[in-house]
Amino acid sequence: MTAKPPTAALIPTERPAARVAAILPCYRSCAHVLGVIAAIGPEVDVIICVDDACPDRVGDHIEANATDPRVIVLRHEINQGVGGAVCTGYAHALELGADIFVKIDSDGQMDPSEISVLVDPIVRGDADYAKGNRFFNIEDLQGMPALRLFGNAGLSFLTKLSTGYWSVFDPTNGYTAVHARMIERVRLDKVSKRYFFESDLLFRLGTLRARVADVPMAAIYGDEVSQMDVGKIVIPFFFSNVSNFLKRLFYTYLLRNFSVASLYLLIGVPLTVFGLVFGVERWIDAVSDSRPATSGQVMFAALPILIGVQMVLNFIAYDVENEPRTAVWPLLRPKKRAV
Repeated sequence: MTAKPPTAALIPTERPAARVAAILPCYRSCAHVLGVIAAIGPEVDVIICVDDACPDRVGDHIEANATDPRVIVLRHEINQGVGGAVCTGYAHALELGADIFVKIDSDGQMDPSEISVLVDPIVRGDADYAKGNRFFNIEDLQGMPALRLFGNAGLSFLTKLSTGYWSVFDPTNGYTAVHARMIERVRLDKVSKRYFFESDLLFRLGTLRARVADVPMAAIYGDEVSQMDVGKIVIPFFFSNVSNFLKRLFYTYLLRNFSVASLYLLIGVPLTVFGLVFGVERWIDAVSDSRPATSGQVMFAALPILIGVQMVLNFIAYDVENEPRTAVWPLLRPKKRAV
């Protein structure tokens, strides 16, 4: 990995506002990346472009043609995926002392003029992490391909379960901003490096009780070619979300805290499973013996199910209300950064 040495103009010292770093993961985006860089406004202090072992040598293309003094080019010797590229950008932005990191794709699907809107909730101290929401305005969805529309809806629900951010929609949206004090406390080496990156980062921010803000914005679909193979990511996405869901339940309701919701979960799920298993067994026995189940057997199966389902519903209601509502970063001391 190589980088241009930063200049004094990258992060000006005279501005009292938050210092913003834009991070562009770059892979086969030579046709669009220069336009994205040119559209990034003065609210951004440094532009970190990460060439993720691109066969088209997009890093060389940027260095040869970009004239913006804010641009830094980093290179991966081996392709690490979009998440790996963003994590490299995060680590470098921390070294430069930036306060807010904005991840924006280099393929032209995201409007750089929205950066100031995206970082605003973080600057105000209302959020630790902000992300775009392409589903806010129904009219904007007309330009979204049907496969992405339905795929994002399904993935959104799975991500709600695995992260606990029930009010957040379009969680796989890659247009995001995050405060440095939160990234300092995330183990970047453990974050998923491929297309599960956004969902996995949300899960890890949830363990820190980070407040997430949805920012309405429209997606741009032009002649760019997506590098995502939907068929290859559906199953890994599903199992990764299930894994994070189980870890979240353990961390939140058993390890870090034990509340009435923990009792709902620990009692409600076994009761429901017991009632279902017992009821199915009695039904199979009744069919095979050609005799109806007794009223006692029916009640012994139905009562655990009714009580268990009610407790599970109570747990879900508690979990929804337990979503973080207050930003954490204003309460955290910055960790020592490299000079």
